[in-house]
Amino acid sequence: MMKYLKEILKRKDLLTYLIRSGLKAEHRNSFLGYFWWLLDPLLNVLVYYFVVAIVLGQGGENYGVYLVIGLVTWRWMSSNINGSSKAITKYASIINQVYLPKSIFPLTVSGTQLINFSFGLIVIALFLLFFGVIPGWQIVFLPIIILIQFMFLLALSLLISFVCVFVRDIDNIITHIVRIMFYASPIIWEGSRIPEKYEWAVAINPVAHIVNSYRDILMYQTIPNFVALFVIAIVSMASIIMMLSYYSKNEHKIIKAL
Repeated sequence: MMKYLKEILKRKDLLTYLIRSGLKAEHRNSFLGYFWWLLDPLLNVLVYYFVVAIVLGQGGENYGVYLVIGLVTWRWMSSNINGSSKAITKYASIINQVYLPKSIFPLTVSGTQLINFSFGLIVIALFLLFFGVIPGWQIVFLPIIILIQFMFLLALSLLISFVCVFVRDIDNIITHIVRIMFYASPIIWEGSRIPEKYEWAVAINPVAHIVNSYRDILMYQTIPNFVALFVIAIVSMASIIMMLSYYSKNEHKIIKAL
């Protein structure tokens, strides 16, 4: 395991290069280029705000802020999960020619989407300013929540990337699973509106806890549910260690499958 981690650290320059390449490739041929990192989450929020708040007449006070926090956070999750399904397979030609720790590729996806999320935070800041919502001292917990979400998504990325090498159909199923996760989490709907008999579904949903934690510190000026975040962090860290260990012992199977 330690030897495998040292191999990853030796390839840190490659990891940095792949993240930069991934960022450049996203909007390489678009006219607005990197401006889409801000425009895409902004347009996404405006569309849902128009449908939910204006057309359907739903949403409470400062719903725009509530919505932007949920959608920007979810955008990081969905992009990370969808990108992980092809994180290894799209580099098959390189993997078959040169030895590389295969976990570098899901790490690349997670790192790339983390940087994208940082631009989403700018959009959140603009909405906070527009609606006059000023975060309290609880904003100091923001880096902790970001780190926990990164760990959670990295654990998923390592798992999905590995499984998709051997079961390519998972790639198609993930799209539908992500859609279910979207509507099963308080992204566009407010948690207070859920029927009492279904509250247990939110209570065991890690996505809901992460999204609500951002809202707690940025919108409601309250301390997030650290018990839930601690559980997510411990499970994620254990999963990351387990998956890295599994990669180190089974990378030869990946080469054969590709």
